[in-house]
Amino acid sequence: MAAIGRFQKGDEVFYAKAVDGEIFRLLGDVFGSPSFDKKPIKLKGVRTLPPVTPSKVICVGLNYADHARESGKQPPKEPLFWFKATTSIIPEGGKIEVPFPNHRTAFEAELCIVIGRRVRNVTPAAAARYIFGYTTAQDISDRTIQNSESQ
Repeated sequence: MAAIGRFQKGDEVFYAKAVDGEIFRLLGDVFGSPSFDKKPIKLKGVRTLPPVTPSKVICVGLNYADHARESGKQPPKEPLFWFKATTSIIPEGGKIEVPFPNHRTAFEAELCIVIGRRVRNVTPAAAARYIFGYTTAQDISDRTIQNSESQ
């Protein structure tokens, strides 16, 4: 299976397709008809970066029933949104600093939808046209602080 990722080699940052442990540089527009180099890039010195450098990170809370139950809460009638700092996105192997190690810290795997183009008031039927792709993330929450306030 192939996936498109963002990489860095030296000072150069680029997108490439990863296939069976090799990466092939993106030559075209990822939203158009992308094409890729036929020759793989040498992996020595290549770092895997987060897939994008977003202008914002929008989160949705208590968005599935099991999590709401384990939190002792009812699922909200309307989605519960909040923002995370874009600096919370780190590359593979990046150091995660937990500022209060004596607090209860939760680690959750999350599915992330990466929106690739500006969008506003889009219909559910047209929404998929604005998705750049999907990725995973490790969401880390300080439950001690979180439970001391309404969210």
